[in-house]
Amino acid sequence: MSGGLVALLDDIATLARLAAASVDDVGAAAGRASAKAAGVVVDDTAVTPRYLTGFTPDRELPAIKRITIGSLRNKLVFILPAALLLSQFAPWLLTPLLMLGGTYLSFEGAEKIWEKLHPHEGAEEAPALLQGDDAENRMVSGAIRTDFILSAEIMVIALNEVAAETLWARAIILVIVAFGITIGVYGVVALIVKMDDIGLHMTRRRSGAAQAIGRGLVTGMPKVLTALGVIGTVAMLWVGGHILLVGFDTLGWHGPYSLVHHAEEAVMHATGPAAGVLGWLTNTVGSAIFGLLVGAIVVAIMHVIPRKKKHGDTSSHAAADAASTPAATASESGSAEGTGSTAAPPAP
Repeated sequence: MSGGLVALLDDIATLARLAAASVDDVGAAAGRASAKAAGVVVDDTAVTPRYLTGFTPDRELPAIKRITIGSLRNKLVFILPAALLLSQFAPWLLTPLLMLGGTYLSFEGAEKIWEKLHPHEGAEEAPALLQGDDAENRMVSGAIRTDFILSAEIMVIALNEVAAETLWARAIILVIVAFGITIGVYGVVALIVKMDDIGLHMTRRRSGAAQAIGRGLVTGMPKVLTALGVIGTVAMLWVGGHILLVGFDTLGWHGPYSLVHHAEEAVMHATGPAAGVLGWLTNTVGSAIFGLLVGAIVVAIMHVIPRKKKHGDTSSHAAADAASTPAATASESGSAEGTGSTAAPPAP
């Protein structure tokens, strides 16, 4: 009896050690997957604050909370099941789907530049706080849509890193990555957008140093948020372009990716100690330029061509109206003359 109990306890201890090893493996794999997606995480952090400009301070954190919940929903409800199913049964579909996302990101970035160069007619769009709840809902929805693309890339990159694991291990790892990255990204975003409020609080303290730091935060954060808006636009072009370069290379069109890759290698070989940073920067610039080219094509299809067609139709209608106006005027004049001659009494 005691021998059977000892054997049972030994089996339980063995299972516990295996479970602990599995937990360690899952944790290590989740760490590797998160590190691989670090570049997109930086982009996500840079892109999101531009959706929060114009909010009153009391609406900033609630908006971030809504975006965070939407981001988790994107990752866990939509992307995770689809990514696992596709990786299991149709892995060849992952690259085209990622490329669609990369095209959308490139379009978003190019559209921002287009709107800066060609602002809409009329007054500039009012801040969200002056437009009411509908504007906040639009801004939050836009942030969640952009997050969907970035989250998809994060999850697919993480999935590729742990592709050798079993299906359930992949699922657990991706859930850990989803929670860890989402909380990390939007925690940093919340800190960024509330930094001016922190600075205002510090200006009311007795310490002169605290007051000076507080004044610096209050005056500096609008510039930081503006800079983050620019960085976010560049980040969308960079990430979108890189997705497209890698995707085209995977599908067999090697030219664009090879061009950027050879430029990166040439810079790395020529720059010595700074090779890593400058090589990465070369790849980033090349990816952003490619993203801008693709985004510009989509912007032309979505905005420029329809606007020119509309302008042409308007010009045609205006010309037709101008041509018909003299005829109508002449007809009216003739009618008036005929009426006048009929009404005039005969000469004596």
